[in-house]
Amino acid sequence: MSRIATTFAQLKVQGRKALIPFITAGDPDPALTVPVMHALVRGGADVIELGVPFSDPMADGPVIQRSSERALAKGVSLSNVMGYVEEFRKTDNTTPVVLMGYANPIEAMGTEIFADRAASAGVDGVLVVDYPPEEAHALVKLLDARKLDKIFLLSPTTRDARLKQVGELGRGYLYYVSLRGVTGAANLDAVDVAQRIEHIRRYTALPVGVGFGIRDADTARRIAGVSDAVVIGSKLVEEMAAAGSNAPGRVEAFMAEIRQAMDSLQSVKVVV
Repeated sequence: MSRIATTFAQLKVQGRKALIPFITAGDPDPALTVPVMHALVRGGADVIELGVPFSDPMADGPVIQRSSERALAKGVSLSNVMGYVEEFRKTDNTTPVVLMGYANPIEAMGTEIFADRAASAGVDGVLVVDYPPEEAHALVKLLDARKLDKIFLLSPTTRDARLKQVGELGRGYLYYVSLRGVTGAANLDAVDVAQRIEHIRRYTALPVGVGFGIRDADTARRIAGVSDAVVIGSKLVEEMAAAGSNAPGRVEAFMAEIRQAMDSLQSVKVVV
């Protein structure tokens, strides 16, 4: 069983939901990436999505686009990102780490080399925005052979045929993009999310996490009430940019606030 599967199984027994923060590796400063990862865990993160900086992040809104630009300006590459994971693993061999990004850096490195290096570094999962299931069979095979989970995105417009494909190819968890648009968008409707997740679960037994539009503790609590995981990215990246060198302390406090709200679900039934 992978670290991701183990984490979700343990949370299910505890009656808790996974908190999955996203940060862009190298932002706001490469030296802060590993300290921030540890701070996220101290604050209550269960899985970390570590963004690989890319020059054309088409699925991301302005906040994450700017974070990629800042990281690239400081020379952060896919190889550097692997190094951050290796450093993180020296003192944390439990928290799953998912690399999130785009196909171009992976293909530039070579997919087999990428899979080998990710496994060696201690990566647990890979989410590639522009690898749809129709084009992902070869990568899934490479990752499966190294016990790495291939995580897929789903959207409000995903058709049932695609849901079936993703249900068969997906590993670890599925990431439901709750809004039409790019990261950082607003106007999240928890009732609509609940209905959509109920439909998705007809096609998969994998946990379903929800991201896009979750910016505060109340929204996180409401979404946790209808999903298996809450993913927070743009708001967290904003907090880090504002905090600068104090980013580790700020993200730990921010995560703790979200974690407390989500854990209140253990004793209170959330009405969406």
